[in-house]
Amino acid sequence: MSPATGSRPFLLISTRDDPVAAEDEVRGFLAAADLSPDDLVVQALDAAPLPADLDLDDYSGILLGGGPFNSSDDPVRKSTTQVRVESELSALLDRLVERDFPFLGACYGIGTLGVHQGGTVDRAHAEPVGTAHIELTDAGAQDPIAAGLPRRFEAFVGHKEALSQPPANAVLLATSATCPVQMFRIGANLYATQFHPELDGDGLATRIAVYRDAGYFPPEMAGDLTELARSVDVSWPSLILRNFVRRYRR
Repeated sequence: MSPATGSRPFLLISTRDDPVAAEDEVRGFLAAADLSPDDLVVQALDAAPLPADLDLDDYSGILLGGGPFNSSDDPVRKSTTQVRVESELSALLDRLVERDFPFLGACYGIGTLGVHQGGTVDRAHAEPVGTAHIELTDAGAQDPIAAGLPRRFEAFVGHKEALSQPPANAVLLATSATCPVQMFRIGANLYATQFHPELDGDGLATRIAVYRDAGYFPPEMAGDLTELARSVDVSWPSLILRNFVRRYRR
Protein backbone atom coordinates (compact mmCIF):
# COMPACT_ATOMS: atom_id res chain seq x y z
CA MET A 1 0.00 0.00 0.00
CA SER A 2 1.39 3.42 -0.84
CA PRO A 3 1.16 6.25 1.68
CA ALA A 4 -1.88 8.49 1.38
CA THR A 5 -1.00 11.76 -0.32
CA GLY A 6 -0.15 14.38 2.28
CA SER A 7 -1.01 12.11 5.21
CA ARG A 8 0.96 12.11 8.44
CA PRO A 9 2.72 8.90 9.44
CA PHE A 10 1.97 6.82 12.50
CA LEU A 11 4.61 6.54 15.22
CA LEU A 12 5.52 3.07 16.48
CA ILE A 13 7.26 3.13 19.85
CA SER A 14 9.35 0.01 20.34
CA THR A 15 10.79 -1.20 23.65
CA ARG A 16 12.37 -4.38 22.26
CA ASP A 17 16.15 -4.62 22.71
CA ASP A 18 16.56 -7.76 20.59
CA PRO A 19 17.15 -6.65 16.98
CA VAL A 20 15.47 -9.71 15.43
CA ALA A 21 12.31 -9.28 17.52
CA ALA A 22 12.32 -5.51 16.99
CA GLU A 23 12.65 -5.82 13.21
CA ASP A 24 9.92 -8.44 13.01
CA GLU A 25 7.61 -6.30 15.16
CA VAL A 26 7.92 -3.48 12.63
CA ARG A 27 7.18 -5.96 9.82
CA GLY A 28 4.16 -7.21 11.71
CA PHE A 29 2.67 -3.75 12.29
CA LEU A 30 3.24 -2.75 8.66
CA ALA A 31 1.58 -5.89 7.34
CA ALA A 32 -1.32 -6.05 9.79
CA ALA A 33 -2.16 -2.34 9.51
CA ASP A 34 -1.64 -2.34 5.71
CA LEU A 35 0.91 0.47 5.95
CA SER A 36 3.88 1.23 3.74
CA PRO A 37 7.29 1.91 5.36
CA ASP A 38 6.76 5.62 4.61
CA ASP A 39 3.60 5.52 6.71
CA LEU A 40 5.42 4.43 9.88
CA VAL A 41 8.10 6.15 11.95
CA VAL A 42 9.81 3.88 14.49
CA GLN A 43 11.18 5.18 17.79
CA ALA A 44 13.33 2.51 19.48
CA LEU A 45 13.54 3.35 23.17
CA ASP A 46 16.38 0.93 23.83
CA ALA A 47 18.57 2.98 21.48
CA ALA A 48 17.55 6.54 22.38
CA PRO A 49 15.26 8.35 24.82
CA LEU A 50 11.82 9.45 23.70
CA PRO A 51 12.12 13.15 22.83
CA ALA A 52 10.48 15.25 25.51
CA ASP A 53 9.41 17.74 22.84
CA LEU A 54 7.82 15.12 20.58
CA ASP A 55 5.33 17.02 18.40
CA LEU A 56 2.12 14.98 18.33
CA ASP A 57 0.86 17.03 15.40
CA ASP A 58 3.51 15.36 13.23
CA TYR A 59 1.66 12.04 13.52
CA SER A 60 -1.72 10.54 12.79
CA GLY A 61 -1.52 8.31 15.88
CA ILE A 62 0.79 6.47 18.26
CA LEU A 63 1.34 2.70 18.41
CA LEU A 64 3.10 0.89 21.27
CA GLY A 65 4.13 -2.73 20.90
CA GLY A 66 5.17 -5.40 23.38
CA GLY A 67 8.58 -5.88 24.88
CA PRO A 68 10.78 -7.38 27.57
CA PHE A 69 9.43 -5.27 30.44
CA ASN A 70 6.55 -5.93 32.83
CA SER A 71 4.73 -3.16 34.64
CA SER A 72 4.41 -5.41 37.71
CA ASP A 73 8.16 -6.09 37.99
CA ASP A 74 9.63 -5.46 41.43
CA PRO A 75 10.81 -1.81 41.31
CA VAL A 76 14.05 -2.79 43.05
CA ARG A 77 14.88 -5.21 40.22
CA LYS A 78 14.01 -2.92 37.31
CA SER A 79 16.95 -1.96 35.13
CA THR A 80 17.96 1.64 34.53
CA THR A 81 16.60 1.33 31.00
CA GLN A 82 13.24 0.02 32.19
CA VAL A 83 12.88 2.83 34.72
CA ARG A 84 13.71 5.40 32.02
CA VAL A 85 11.31 3.87 29.51
CA GLU A 86 8.47 3.76 32.02
CA SER A 87 9.05 7.40 32.96
CA GLU A 88 9.11 8.51 29.33
CA LEU A 89 5.97 6.57 28.45
CA SER A 90 4.14 7.91 31.49
CA ALA A 91 4.99 11.49 30.51
CA LEU A 92 3.84 10.82 26.94
CA LEU A 93 0.58 9.29 28.15
CA ASP A 94 -0.05 12.40 30.25
CA ARG A 95 -0.14 14.33 26.99
CA LEU A 96 -2.05 11.71 25.00
CA VAL A 97 -4.82 11.35 27.58
CA GLU A 98 -5.12 15.12 28.01
CA ARG A 99 -5.60 15.55 24.26
CA ASP A 100 -7.50 12.28 23.77
CA PHE A 101 -4.93 11.60 21.05
CA PRO A 102 -5.17 8.40 18.98
CA PHE A 103 -3.16 5.62 20.66
CA LEU A 104 -3.13 1.85 20.41
CA GLY A 105 -0.97 -0.21 22.75
CA ALA A 106 -0.56 -3.98 22.41
CA CYS A 107 0.43 -6.37 25.24
CA TYR A 108 2.96 -4.22 27.15
CA GLY A 109 0.86 -1.30 25.96
CA ILE A 110 -2.23 -2.40 27.89
CA GLY A 111 -0.28 -2.63 31.13
CA THR A 112 1.38 0.72 30.52
CA LEU A 113 -1.88 2.55 29.78
CA GLY A 114 -3.71 0.58 32.45
CA VAL A 115 -1.27 1.49 35.23
CA HIS A 116 -1.14 5.10 34.06
CA GLN A 117 -4.92 5.34 34.41
CA GLY A 118 -5.11 3.64 37.81
CA GLY A 119 -5.74 0.01 36.90
CA THR A 120 -4.20 -2.98 38.67
CA VAL A 121 -1.63 -5.10 36.82
CA ASP A 122 -0.46 -8.36 38.40
CA ARG A 123 0.39 -11.98 37.57
CA ALA A 124 -3.07 -13.44 38.22
CA HIS A 125 -4.14 -13.70 34.58
CA ALA A 126 -0.96 -14.55 32.71
CA GLU A 127 -1.52 -16.55 29.51
CA PRO A 128 0.89 -19.02 27.95
CA VAL A 129 2.17 -18.48 24.42
CA GLY A 130 -0.49 -19.62 21.97
CA THR A 131 -4.03 -18.67 21.04
CA ALA A 132 -6.90 -17.33 23.13
CA HIS A 133 -10.64 -17.15 22.48
CA ILE A 134 -11.48 -13.42 22.56
CA GLU A 135 -15.05 -12.18 23.00
CA LEU A 136 -16.21 -8.64 22.35
CA THR A 137 -18.38 -7.01 24.99
CA ASP A 138 -21.52 -5.16 23.94
CA ALA A 139 -19.49 -1.93 23.99
CA GLY A 140 -16.76 -3.58 21.95
CA ALA A 141 -19.19 -4.80 19.31
CA GLN A 142 -20.36 -1.21 18.84
CA ASP A 143 -16.90 0.40 18.85
CA PRO A 144 -15.51 1.55 15.48
CA ILE A 145 -12.13 -0.05 16.24
CA ALA A 146 -13.85 -3.45 16.09
CA ALA A 147 -15.93 -2.80 12.98
CA GLY A 148 -16.24 -5.99 10.93
CA LEU A 149 -14.98 -8.30 13.68
CA PRO A 150 -17.04 -11.34 14.66
CA ARG A 151 -18.26 -11.36 18.24
CA ARG A 152 -15.75 -14.17 19.01
CA PHE A 153 -12.35 -14.67 17.40
CA GLU A 154 -8.92 -16.20 17.98
CA ALA A 155 -5.83 -14.12 18.80
CA PHE A 156 -2.21 -14.78 19.66
CA VAL A 157 -1.22 -14.17 23.28
CA GLY A 158 1.72 -14.77 25.58
CA HIS A 159 2.26 -12.63 28.66
CA LYS A 160 3.40 -12.88 32.28
CA GLU A 161 1.08 -10.17 33.61
CA ALA A 162 -2.32 -8.68 32.86
CA LEU A 163 -4.89 -6.29 34.25
CA SER A 164 -6.87 -7.85 37.05
CA GLN A 165 -8.73 -4.57 37.54
CA PRO A 166 -9.18 -2.11 34.65
CA PRO A 167 -9.06 1.63 35.24
CA ALA A 168 -12.32 3.04 36.57
CA ASN A 169 -12.64 5.28 33.50
CA ALA A 170 -11.98 2.47 30.99
CA VAL A 171 -14.60 1.01 28.67
CA LEU A 172 -14.07 -2.75 28.48
CA LEU A 173 -14.20 -3.84 24.83
CA ALA A 174 -13.07 -7.47 24.90
CA THR A 175 -12.52 -10.26 27.38
CA SER A 176 -11.68 -13.98 27.56
CA ALA A 177 -12.17 -16.84 29.99
CA THR A 178 -8.52 -16.82 31.04
CA CYS A 179 -7.88 -13.07 31.01
CA PRO A 180 -10.84 -10.77 31.81
CA VAL A 181 -9.34 -7.58 30.34
CA GLN A 182 -8.34 -8.20 26.72
CA MET A 183 -9.13 -4.78 25.26
CA PHE A 184 -10.31 -1.43 26.59
CA ARG A 185 -10.69 2.21 25.60
CA ILE A 186 -9.87 5.41 27.48
CA GLY A 187 -11.74 8.50 26.35
CA ALA A 188 -12.74 8.30 22.70
CA ASN A 189 -9.41 7.55 21.06
CA LEU A 190 -6.96 5.65 23.29
CA TYR A 191 -7.05 1.86 22.93
CA ALA A 192 -5.11 -1.07 24.36
CA THR A 193 -5.17 -4.82 23.75
CA GLN A 194 -3.69 -7.67 25.80
CA PHE A 195 -3.56 -9.89 22.71
CA HIS A 196 -1.33 -9.10 19.73
CA PRO A 197 -3.21 -7.65 16.73
CA GLU A 198 0.09 -7.29 14.83
CA LEU A 199 1.14 -10.95 15.07
CA ASP A 200 0.88 -13.55 12.35
CA GLY A 201 2.16 -17.12 12.55
CA ASP A 202 5.64 -16.26 11.32
CA GLY A 203 5.86 -13.40 13.79
CA LEU A 204 4.90 -15.60 16.72
CA ALA A 205 7.42 -18.21 15.57
CA THR A 206 10.13 -15.54 15.58
CA ARG A 207 9.27 -14.47 19.12
CA ILE A 208 9.23 -18.08 20.29
CA ALA A 209 12.79 -18.43 19.00
CA VAL A 210 13.96 -15.11 20.45
CA TYR A 211 12.33 -15.50 23.87
CA ARG A 212 12.81 -19.26 24.22
CA ASP A 213 14.65 -18.84 27.55
CA ALA A 214 12.79 -15.77 28.84
CA GLY A 215 10.34 -17.65 31.03
CA TYR A 216 7.23 -17.40 28.87
CA PHE A 217 7.12 -21.18 28.32
CA PRO A 218 9.27 -24.25 29.04
CA PRO A 219 12.09 -24.17 26.44
CA GLU A 220 11.41 -27.76 25.43
CA MET A 221 7.96 -26.66 24.16
CA ALA A 222 9.43 -24.28 21.57
CA GLY A 223 9.09 -26.76 18.70
CA ASP A 224 5.45 -27.60 19.42
CA LEU A 225 4.56 -23.93 19.89
CA THR A 226 6.23 -23.00 16.61
CA GLU A 227 4.24 -25.70 14.83
CA LEU A 228 1.05 -24.37 16.43
CA ALA A 229 1.87 -20.80 15.41
CA ARG A 230 2.18 -21.78 11.77
CA SER A 231 -0.81 -24.12 11.65
CA VAL A 232 -3.64 -21.97 13.03
CA ASP A 233 -5.56 -19.24 11.23
CA VAL A 234 -5.39 -16.09 13.34
CA SER A 235 -6.36 -13.32 10.96
CA TRP A 236 -9.16 -11.34 12.59
CA PRO A 237 -7.14 -9.28 15.13
CA SER A 238 -5.22 -7.42 12.40
CA LEU A 239 -8.53 -5.79 11.42
CA ILE A 240 -8.27 -3.77 14.63
CA LEU A 241 -5.07 -2.16 13.37
CA ARG A 242 -6.52 -1.50 9.93
CA ASN A 243 -9.59 0.09 11.51
CA PHE A 244 -7.34 2.25 13.68
CA VAL A 245 -5.33 3.42 10.67
CA ARG A 246 -8.41 4.12 8.55
CA ARG A 247 -10.08 6.04 11.36
CA TYR A 248 -7.16 8.25 12.34
CA ARG A 249 -5.05 8.78 9.24
CA ARG A 250 -4.92 12.51 8.57
